[in-house]
Amino acid sequence: MWLTCAFLSALLLGFYDVSKKQALRRLPVIPTLFANTLLCSLIFLVPVLLSRFGLLAPDHLLYVPQAGWEVQRYILAKSVLVLSSWVCGYYGMKYLPLTIVGPINATRPVMVLLGALIIFGERLNLYQWVGVLLAIVSFFMLSRSGRQEGIDFRHNRWIVCIVAAAILGALSGLYDKYLMASPADGGVGLNRMAVQSYYNFYQCAMMGLILAAQKRPHIEHSSPALLYILLISLFLSMADFAYFYALSLDGAMVSVVSMVRRSSVLVSFLVGAYVFHEKNLRSKAIDLGLVLLGMVFLWIGSR
Repeated sequence: MWLTCAFLSALLLGFYDVSKKQALRRLPVIPTLFANTLLCSLIFLVPVLLSRFGLLAPDHLLYVPQAGWEVQRYILAKSVLVLSSWVCGYYGMKYLPLTIVGPINATRPVMVLLGALIIFGERLNLYQWVGVLLAIVSFFMLSRSGRQEGIDFRHNRWIVCIVAAAILGALSGLYDKYLMASPADGGVGLNRMAVQSYYNFYQCAMMGLILAAQKRPHIEHSSPALLYILLISLFLSMADFAYFYALSLDGAMVSVVSMVRRSSVLVSFLVGAYVFHEKNLRSKAIDLGLVLLGMVFLWIGSR
């Protein structure tokens, strides 16, 4: 069941990336990100209020328990980590092709494994090392493909943004493992709905402050742009719900869930190829194939 939820999350993440790219083609980053966090907060405000007024039973799938500062401090830290990743990722997404962004984001499970190696003292087996090496090779090959489009991986600030977003996202994945794991397993054992609801509230508040401090950018008001912002929030909320639900189930392996979620790159890559008509697809497809092959080795090694 948890693996099915992980694949569902991956599919929804792919549509989320496509909607995000479409919105960012028309709108600046900060207003788009604020609107996204605001809509996500409104979505999760509903189960919070229903839980508070006793309209949801404690054993309901959407029930959100009350949480004091001893819990909120962990969720606030996650909010800062995720929002930092999002800001970097949104800027990179706005100015780079989807067929470049997707494969870079797909290397996150490798970073999660390396983080587990460094932080949790885990040891990689042969299959996992092969997966890591394939991902590293694919990254260098992707930089070659990028140079054909005038994108220098070493000096392009948007590439730096995407790489930073991937690193921060990997750290967030490791932190999720810590938050979701029971105290007996060395974690905090937080409720998944509490985490997902409150971290959206915190992010909305932080983005509101950032937006208020910014000079008012020119915004193209159009129905398609507003529609894509709505789709961003819906797809992200559903993808995260499936992700946290998967992690809450017995036997769920965060390393496998993280790898499966990155298969969302297939959706964004195909849309970049057939809808946005991006360039150098053959070489990028080879690079993507290496990333996915690396994911297969990681999955085999993590079973």
